[in-house]
Amino acid sequence: MNIKDLLRPNLVELNVSVTDWEDAIRAVGRLLVADKAVEPRFVDAMIRVAKEFGPYIVLAPGFAMPHARPEDGCIRSSMALITLAKPVEFGNPQNDPVNVVVALAAVDNQGHIEGLSDLAEVMSEDGIVEKIAASGSVGEVLAIMYREQA
Repeated sequence: MNIKDLLRPNLVELNVSVTDWEDAIRAVGRLLVADKAVEPRFVDAMIRVAKEFGPYIVLAPGFAMPHARPEDGCIRSSMALITLAKPVEFGNPQNDPVNVVVALAAVDNQGHIEGLSDLAEVMSEDGIVEKIAASGSVGEVLAIMYREQA
């Protein structure tokens, strides 16, 4: 499973207005629920995980990756991405505020690890969060995420 398999155009939304980090997770989670990739309880699980384990989901400056376990209601492996109209604090002093949120849903641990490593590879590129945040279209975001030359 790579990003092309997981992140489809209907799973990307730009300039989403949210009030706080929880709202940001709900917003990205709604895309997964609408895609029938996860049950609504998966979104609650992503919030619970973030509360339980703290803001470790903020993996890089401006970038958060909420996720939950396969048994928390994942139906099929998917990834959803939103950019925020205004960045929000997740409580991670090194990497706040966040303006790009990518949720990962995997049906099994193997898929979870593959999805994470593919995403980590893309997100490790210098300036990538800024590039995604500045994107004007879903197509532009997908080209960046798929590593295609625009």
